Amino acid sequence: MNDIEQYEFDRLGYLVIPSFLSDAEVSSLSAAIDAAEEDALAQLDRPPDKISAFGIHYRHHPEKGYFVSGAREEGDTLIIEDFYNADPAFDILIDHPPTMKYIRAIVKERPTINNSEIRIRYPGNQTGSHMGGPVSRKHRYYYSDQGIDCMMVRTVYFVHDVNPGQGEFCVVPATHKSNMPSPYEGRNPDTEPGMIGLPVKAGDAILFTENLRHGGFTNQSKQTRKTLHVGYGPFWMKSQNHSTMDEEPNVLPSAFARWNDAQRLLFRAHRTLLD
Repeated sequence: MNDIEQYEFDRLGYLVIPSFLSDAEVSSLSAAIDAAEEDALAQLDRPPDKISAFGIHYRHHPEKGYFVSGAREEGDTLIIEDFYNADPAFDILIDHPPTMKYIRAIVKERPTINNSEIRIRYPGNQTGSHMGGPVSRKHRYYYSDQGIDCMMVRTVYFVHDVNPGQGEFCVVPATHKSNMPSPYEGRNPDTEPGMIGLPVKAGDAILFTENLRHGGFTNQSKQTRKTLHVGYGPFWMKSQNHSTMDEEPNVLPSAFARWNDAQRLLFRAHRTLLD
């Protein structure tokens, strides 16, 4: 993370990083997302296995280890949490060298992965505005004598272009430093003052602090928007997926067994998963 990137991240609360994934990585991940989507949709006919603290109904795939919620419908979204369990193709994002250079620069305590989602946003879908201003300790953004010191940060990886009108990820820049919560009623990012969209190309990534106010503009196109999200924070923080909030990391023994020591270390929070 160079001096300009650190300055811009501190100033704005996010970075758009062009060409972050190689063409081969984009191709492999895109195919894996498509396969995970079809597999996850087949789980939705079953009664929910779990209702989260947020009232979200999840189906759990016991063999592939992920949790899924949502539907493939106009205006809806499909969210697949702990996707890394399902397919070794996703392993390239576990201890991904370019990503970890950024994460280690802004998370001062030993970082671990605490959030992982495939987000599939169908036409008409919108992600409501959230965060920004004073938030809980686990979302806070700090700047100390050691530099940027984040709690929760997230990398969003893009496997296809997202142009204006196609449900761009959107932010209100610099709200990670606001001393007041948003005064605007509702959570509609399309109408919220100060909200800007971030168009991207396939292979780009967006890195942001979860303290930043953000959301997703309405997908007004016929394109289904597919992204991979991986969240990081200090090693003592447990899962921040909605399906397993504040529980131990949900890692299948089969996934843990195929990873190297550096990858395994990214999932060790309060206990050793396998000894």
